Amino acid sequence: MTLTTKIAWDDTVLPFQLDRSDIRGRVARLDQTLGRILDQHRYPAEVEAMITEAVLLTALIGQTIDLRWKLSLQVRGDGPLRLIATDFYAPREPGAPGRIRAYASFDATRLEPGVDPFRQIGKGYFAILIDQGGGTKPYQGITPLAGGALKSCAEAYFAQSEQLPTRFELSYGRSQTPGEAAEWRAGGVMLQHMPKASPLMQGGGSGEEGLLAATDLMDEDEGENWTRANILLDTVEHLEMIGPRVAPTDLLLRLFHEEQPRVYDPQPVEFGCTCSADRVRQSLSIYSARDIGHMTTEEGIVTADCQFCGAHYEFDPKTLGFEAEVPADDASRD
Repeated sequence: MTLTTKIAWDDTVLPFQLDRSDIRGRVARLDQTLGRILDQHRYPAEVEAMITEAVLLTALIGQTIDLRWKLSLQVRGDGPLRLIATDFYAPREPGAPGRIRAYASFDATRLEPGVDPFRQIGKGYFAILIDQGGGTKPYQGITPLAGGALKSCAEAYFAQSEQLPTRFELSYGRSQTPGEAAEWRAGGVMLQHMPKASPLMQGGGSGEEGLLAATDLMDEDEGENWTRANILLDTVEHLEMIGPRVAPTDLLLRLFHEEQPRVYDPQPVEFGCTCSADRVRQSLSIYSARDIGHMTTEEGIVTADCQFCGAHYEFDPKTLGFEAEVPADDASRD
């Protein structure tokens, strides 16, 4: 594969449809976008694995929704890996890239090297939040952490909240082209069955902890189509997904040529953070003069760092807080 072709498919999400099976999907390839996210922090390997999986899921899910502003994925647990947070921002205009950012919070003293990264989240929940912007009410869907992987949690979310049979297959790792430095690459495939009707399911499902499973949502014919597509996806290879030598279009033909795949325009994604001095100042406006005083350094400034991109901000404390500047004698009593 030529370098031009490699670059053309990096950091893109390719929508497709399997006409024979009433199944839609996405193929994602992340290269520099993932690198920018991980390079902001020096995460341990276990944290890198989980944040990479979360970013892949966010790229795939974000492109399936008629999104006007932001989709967020959050994973919270009581283990050493306490929080994974990602945001996907809708393109500013048609053809523009969607923007992704992510970070993780963890207790380095409790992380266990070599232990399954998902287990280090502990007990908690997986959530999808959709905010369509001003004048709208944000939506939130929550499912328990189950299934042994974040992709399983995402599949359970779609079954419970959207009643859409969904499958994710993800792969990631460091890749090195001869003569070039090693870099993070990731790839994933999402399948989603579009049923003729989506009856509201009552009671428990056949999945872990009574959660609904994909097969609980389909009739016999739909189930056969879904099973066939999943068997074909099971044959995908690690390097096929992450690339760069196999184009997503070639991958779809290799996997699903009998399912009559139809592809649409690829959708670019990139790293992007919405933090700014004004936004940080606004977030600090909820604090009182007393609180701002406690935040002020010996040098007489208030500092703040963006957890997503690492940007560093410094402010004059007199310009912060919801209270007017207090007189010096009052401030001394604080």
